[in-house]
Amino acid sequence: MNIRITGTGSIIPKKTKLNSVFSNHLFYDKNGVVIDNSNEIIIEKFKAITGIQKRRYIKDNETVADIAIEAAKKTIKDSKVDKETIDYIITAHNVGDITLESNQVNTLPSLASKIKAGLKIQSPDCVAYDILFGCPGWIEGVIQATAFIKAGMAKRCLVIGADTLSRVLDHSDRDSMIYADGAGASLIEASLEKGGILSHKTVTYTAEGEADFIFYGPANNSGRGTKYIKMLGRKVYEFALNKVPLALQTCLEDSGEDIKNVKKIFIHQANLKMDDAIIKRFFRLYKRPMPENVLPMNIQEFGNSSVATVPTLFDLVLKENYGGHRLKKGDLILFASVGAGMNINAIAYRI
Repeated sequence: MNIRITGTGSIIPKKTKLNSVFSNHLFYDKNGVVIDNSNEIIIEKFKAITGIQKRRYIKDNETVADIAIEAAKKTIKDSKVDKETIDYIITAHNVGDITLESNQVNTLPSLASKIKAGLKIQSPDCVAYDILFGCPGWIEGVIQATAFIKAGMAKRCLVIGADTLSRVLDHSDRDSMIYADGAGASLIEASLEKGGILSHKTVTYTAEGEADFIFYGPANNSGRGTKYIKMLGRKVYEFALNKVPLALQTCLEDSGEDIKNVKKIFIHQANLKMDDAIIKRFFRLYKRPMPENVLPMNIQEFGNSSVATVPTLFDLVLKENYGGHRLKKGDLILFASVGAGMNINAIAYRI
């Protein structure tokens, strides 16, 4: 028995925010002091480091449940399965089902239960639950689905990654320019077909203060009140460069596959410069240069939608050959992510 991704779907919100919309913002540092540089310089440096030129936000009258349900519907249609035969709906997110300007995280009931209701699945045997695992949440959901199938607890799992980080932005923080919204989903099934999930690796680092690298905190221009998503950017950058290549290496070696056979790496779209450096370091572990065209990226036009970045990018490449990237039967690919926890995970997968 093998375990394969048999359907995918994604939703990229239509509302586009260009870097220029931040030109009139007043940015503060973490000490509450106004940053001395002009916004033009701040935005240009931001673009040079992250690669982000645009980001996508949901409509004012939408919540993450809306786009997650639509991504799930696309996935079910793509996989051609009866929705009543789905054993688990595993939904990864980080900030819940927040309405516009509510400033209140909503996780009750679970997002997965809302999605099941939206899909009109009648069977009570379809178990729906959420996972909070930072940006690696979708990949971890796929790993959990794999475990359920191997254990005989399930035959078919719907795994969704969806976030609306636009609802938790501190507009006085430069990092607010990074975040975006999106939803991606995949159907994971037991299969007699060759390939599928070959290996996986997950690690959580907390011993050196890593749990505090990404957190909820007050606005930079205020010491109290509503809390927003916050990040120690330099620490996250250095952590990812040092630790993610090692997790990828362990995952690949557990698969028994050779580095020279890796065709694509779908890594969390956090930062273009960082992702490029991570994959270069990974190949350097094997004393090889990073191959051209091995790293699909869409952060430039979609921004960082956390748990949604990997499944949406994978869906776009599968369906649209996004960015000129193509996948064919038998290709060896890797999925990888890093995020709040600090968590890192990876999957080796044969198309």
